[in-house]
Amino acid sequence: MISNQDFQNPQINKNRSAMHVEFNEVMVELITGDISDQTDCDAVVNAANAQLKIGGGVAGAIHGKGDPELEELTRPLAPIKPGEAVITEAPNLPNKYVIHCLGPVYGRDKPEDQLLRNCYSNALQLAEENRIESIAFPALSTGAFGYPKREAAQIAFSAVKEKSAELNHVKYIRFVLYSAADYNLHLQILKEY
Repeated sequence: MISNQDFQNPQINKNRSAMHVEFNEVMVELITGDISDQTDCDAVVNAANAQLKIGGGVAGAIHGKGDPELEELTRPLAPIKPGEAVITEAPNLPNKYVIHCLGPVYGRDKPEDQLLRNCYSNALQLAEENRIESIAFPALSTGAFGYPKREAAQIAFSAVKEKSAELNHVKYIRFVLYSAADYNLHLQILKEY
């Protein structure tokens, strides 16, 4: 069942307009916002680089708040390959964990669709293994890595829907979109599910 509403619970979204749908008893929500300011999620997903260091976009926002402690936690886990995910605590962030995913660079890392699907699936698997109930994702690989946003959103929702059937602990998945245009595109695609 799909609905558009302002949530009344101030812990969820601070009354921002949101769109949500349920996949196998897992709530999936879309909002616009700052991925590093998701105070009501147990974990946030970092659109990481292979070395798990500060970068631009999402990695810049998350490491900007989490460093230098976050980089100390990620250093022994690097490098990672496209499609892989690793988990750390979330120092200086309002979350318990950061799950770092290296998405594919569009046109370079092959097969890019499977690697992007793996990012979402592997992140959710780590969340499940760590008994995480709520997780926030950015639109992985759609920034500097150049993945076409429409195709990336279709892959993200398909992967999440498929993986949701295996989840017992994860009950809430949020997609945090950077702009109104990104939100509207994801909203259009999510309505197909």
